[in-house]
Amino acid sequence: MTEQQPDVSVVIVSFNTCALLRECILTLKRESGALNCETIVVDNASRDGSADMIEQEFPEITLIRSDQNLGFAAANNLGFAKAHAPYVVLLNSDAFVKPEAMQRAVAYMQANPRTGLAGAKLVGRQDEWQPSARMFPSLLNHFLMISGLSGKYSQSKFFGRVDRTWADPDQAAAVDWVPGAFSIVRRDVLEQVQYFDERFFLYYEEVDLCRRIRDAGYDIWYLPDVEVVHIGGESSRTVGDVTMSERGAQINLWQMRSALMYFYKHHGSSGAWQWLQLEKNWHRLRALKNKKSNSAKAENAQHLCELLDQAWLDTQGGKESPPRPW
Repeated sequence: MTEQQPDVSVVIVSFNTCALLRECILTLKRESGALNCETIVVDNASRDGSADMIEQEFPEITLIRSDQNLGFAAANNLGFAKAHAPYVVLLNSDAFVKPEAMQRAVAYMQANPRTGLAGAKLVGRQDEWQPSARMFPSLLNHFLMISGLSGKYSQSKFFGRVDRTWADPDQAAAVDWVPGAFSIVRRDVLEQVQYFDERFFLYYEEVDLCRRIRDAGYDIWYLPDVEVVHIGGESSRTVGDVTMSERGAQINLWQMRSALMYFYKHHGSSGAWQWLQLEKNWHRLRALKNKKSNSAKAENAQHLCELLDQAWLDTQGGKESPPRPW
C-alpha cells in the first residue's frame, strides 16, 4: 500500500534556536488541522542540540543534518529536494503559524493557479505589525530607506513604497516579494526556477527567488488572512563566539555582500557600482556631519564605509560569492 501524498511540505532551517524550533513545530502540529503535513528540518550545524532534539522528540520529521552552516538558501534547497507535496511552505524556526493559517494558505494556492508564491501577514508576539510585503530593491528605493524618508512619510504612497506602509495591511495584494519567514510556493514552480540561488548565503535570497518566479510569469501575493507570529533575528544572534559589536559588523558585511550580488545579478555591474557609491556617500555624509558633535556615530559611519570596500572586494564587485560559510 502506497503512502498518501502530503498536502503540503514544510521546510524549516534550524540554526541554534532549539527552544524556538520546538515551539515552532508544536504550533505547526497543533494548527495544521486535517492537513497532511510533511515536515522537513534542515539543521545548519547547530551547537545547541537542535538536531538531537528533533531526532528524540519528533521522530516522524525528516531531519537533514549538515556538518557546516550552509546558509539559508542552500539549506532550504536540501529540504526542497526532499519535499513530496504539491506545495512547499518555508517556515522560519522563530515563526509560529496562527489558527487556520496553513489551511488558508493551501486553499488560496489551490484556487489561484497563477500565483507562484504567497506570503503571510507577519506580526510580533503582541500582534504588532511587521513589514510583510515589499517592493524590489532599486537605487531609489534604497535611498528612501537609508535616508529615513520611508519612515518619516510612511503613509505616502511614494515615500512608503518599499515596505508598502501606506497600504491597508488587511487587504490582499499582488506584490513584488514577501519575507522568507513564511511563504508558500508551488513545488513545480520551485523546480522550474531551480530553487534558491545558493550564492546568497544570507539576505536577498528570497527577493531573488520572488523576482525569478515573477519573471517566469507567476504572481506573488500577500495574504493578510494567513497570520504568522515572527520573532525575527534569532539565528543571527547566535553567530559565533563574538561580541555584539563584532556580530553587528559581521551581519552588516553579509548584507552588503548579498546586496552587491543582487544588484549585479539583476542590474548589471553598473547597478552594483551605483549601489555601492550611494551607500558609501551616505555614510561619508554621516561621518562628516557627526565628526565634531558625535564621534561614536562618525566612527561607525567610517567603519561601514570600510566594510563596503571589503564587501566589494569579497564579491569582486558582486560577481562572486565568497566560500561558505561566510
